[in-house]
Amino acid sequence: MIRFTELKNKPHLLRCLTGLNRVAFNELMVGFKRAYQDNLEQREQQRASPRQRRRGAGRRGALPTVEDKLVFILFYFRLYPVQMAQGYFFGMGQPQANEWVHRLTPILNRALGYEMQLPARQPKAIEQVLSECPGLEFILDGTERPVRRPKDKDKQRRYYSGKKKRHTVKNNVISDKRTRKIKVLSPTCEGKKHDKKLADEQKLSFPPDSSLWQDTGFQGYEPDNVQIFQPKKKPKGGELTPVEKERNTAISCQRIGVEHTIGGVKVYRIVHDVFRNMRQGFDDLVMETACGLHNLRVDHPLTA
Repeated sequence: MIRFTELKNKPHLLRCLTGLNRVAFNELMVGFKRAYQDNLEQREQQRASPRQRRRGAGRRGALPTVEDKLVFILFYFRLYPVQMAQGYFFGMGQPQANEWVHRLTPILNRALGYEMQLPARQPKAIEQVLSECPGLEFILDGTERPVRRPKDKDKQRRYYSGKKKRHTVKNNVISDKRTRKIKVLSPTCEGKKHDKKLADEQKLSFPPDSSLWQDTGFQGYEPDNVQIFQPKKKPKGGELTPVEKERNTAISCQRIGVEHTIGGVKVYRIVHDVFRNMRQGFDDLVMETACGLHNLRVDHPLTA
C-alpha cells in the first residue's frame, strides 16, 4: 500500500506519484490541513444526532494521517486510475475509494485557495487579479478535454467537437505571459461552443494598456483598452506576404507559452484522459483544481 511515510524519503517517487516535489508538497500540506479541519467541523454541524465517541476513535482507517489523504487525492489526479485500482493501491475497496475521491477533491481545491493558487472565476476577482500582474501581458487560449459519449442525442450534438472529432468539454484560460501561471479560468462548457463565443459570454474586463496574445480562433475578439496580437489569416484564394508571415511567426513565438502552460496543467491525467466521473459539476471543479496545482508547480519547479 502507498503511504506517505515511505514516500517522504523518496523524493523522485513522490514527484512521480503526486506531481509535486517535497517543498511544494509541504507548502500545500499547510492549507490542506486547514481545509480538512474545516470540513470536519462542517460535517459535525450537519450530523443528525450527537456524536457517541470522540473524533478518531474506532477502527484505524485506510488513510490514517492527513498526509496519506493528500497523497491519495494527488495520486488520483496525477495518474487517474480507475477507482478499483485506486482503492487497491491504498488498501480499500472501490466504493470507499469513490467516497474519498469526492470528499477530498473539494478539500484539495479549498487548500489551493488558501495558498492563493487558484485561477480567478468571478468578474470582480478577475479584474483585480489581472490588474496585479506585472507588465499586464496576457495570453488567451481555449483547451478541450475528452469525455464519454453522452447517451442523449441532444447532448451528443452539444458535446461533439468538430475540432477534436470527439465529445469534449471546453474552457478558456488566460495566463500571465511572464510567469506562465493561469490567472483566469472560464466556466466549463460543451465542446461544440466556439472559443470566441465563450470569451464573449464571459465579458472579461482587462486593465487599461494591457497586451493580449491570442490565436485565430478569437478572430474579432477585441476588448476595450487592450492591444491585440493575433496572427493574420491567409486570405481565401490568396497568399500572405513575406512580411505578414514573419509577423505571424513572431506572434506565435510569444503565444506558444500558453501551450506550455496548458501542457503543465495536463500533467495531471484527470484533465488529459477521457473524463469518467459523472457527478454534476465535478468536471469544472477538477479543472480548476488542476490549474491551481499547475500554479503551485510553477512556484516550486521539479528541478528545485
